[in-house]
Amino acid sequence: MTPGNNGASTPEDDDPFGYLYADGQANGAQPPSGGGYGYPNSVSRVRSVGERQYGQQAPTAPYAQPNVPQQAAYGQPNAHYAAPETFPGGPPTVPQQSGHGGGGGRGRGPNTKGLLIGAIAVVAAVVIGIGVAMLGGDSGDGKAGDEATTSPSASQSASPSESATKQADDTFEPQKIDAKALLLSGTSTATDVAGAQSDGGVYVTGFNQVGAAVTWNVSGIPESGKYTLNVRYGVPGKDANATLTINGEAQTRPLNMANFSKAAEGDYEKGWTTTYASITLNKGTNVIKISCEQGNQCDANLDQLSLEKGWKN
Repeated sequence: MTPGNNGASTPEDDDPFGYLYADGQANGAQPPSGGGYGYPNSVSRVRSVGERQYGQQAPTAPYAQPNVPQQAAYGQPNAHYAAPETFPGGPPTVPQQSGHGGGGGRGRGPNTKGLLIGAIAVVAAVVIGIGVAMLGGDSGDGKAGDEATTSPSASQSASPSESATKQADDTFEPQKIDAKALLLSGTSTATDVAGAQSDGGVYVTGFNQVGAAVTWNVSGIPESGKYTLNVRYGVPGKDANATLTINGEAQTRPLNMANFSKAAEGDYEKGWTTTYASITLNKGTNVIKISCEQGNQCDANLDQLSLEKGWKN
């Protein structure tokens, strides 16, 4: 080395920004161009491990040590440091423990099995919650249940709907009544003739006279229309008939009480049988009257009356 100005007095005094100051410019500092710190013939030194930033070009100078590896690009091992195992005779290289293997080394990877179990548990909890909500509803703070009980839903109504009322009205149970329970006029009851189906075997007798009548006040008729009146009676082996009146209007055809059982004349016990009449009733309450009028043959006992919807064929 020849005497002269070699830049800063010592390598530690090298100022990479010396060219920005007057004294640095007086000493010949120039902007860096890939070499030293900016002073002519400045000393280039190998920095300690970790001092240099990745990607920074190592300075070169006449006094730089030979065969020093240059700084590697970002993401590559530091050129100024080599692990002992890379030198000849260094300790053997120990493979890094895999994160997927057993053991508790620091290189162990994430516990994917635990994550999978956790995810399954979350899904199961959600499914259970949905099932409970569908079965019993969300109890919450009680508001949902209060709303369901205090106000009708879309399918409900505070009052019965027309369709529900109509369906209830259309339902008609056949009605039956014993003749002794009817309103009697000019008649009486008896139990002498066996075979009557009324309670206690009681039937209505004394019907064989003009003005005798039985009246049935029928309520609960769901709708106006066709109905059938069934009458169980007994005759002494001969035909009989009577006048049938519905709501004050006498029917054009008399009630036929013929000897359908083919009993012998005078045999009331064998003469029990049934007849029917097709009538039309109004919705609500109706008055049905069977009477013995002029021109009728009324020698008969009356046992029971019943009512059903529609006409028989």
